[in-house]
Amino acid sequence: MEFTKDLDARGLNCPLPILKTKKALAEMTTGQVLRVQATDPGSVRDFQAFAKQTGNQLLEQSEENEIFTFFMRRK
Repeated sequence: MEFTKDLDARGLNCPLPILKTKKALAEMTTGQVLRVQATDPGSVRDFQAFAKQTGNQLLEQSEENEIFTFFMRRK
């Protein structure tokens, strides 16, 4: 999937991946896509809740080798 900006949140624990995602999305324009990579297993439910609360769209999430990848579209 194509993305505009990349955020490396690997090694960070809750709530840092979400806080950094919120900051990165604030610097983007509507419709742009942010890719986030995280290692915190709790980030899966955190990103789902974050999308519902903020209106930003969680386009895709996946896990490979204990790295969780999320694609968020700025509202």
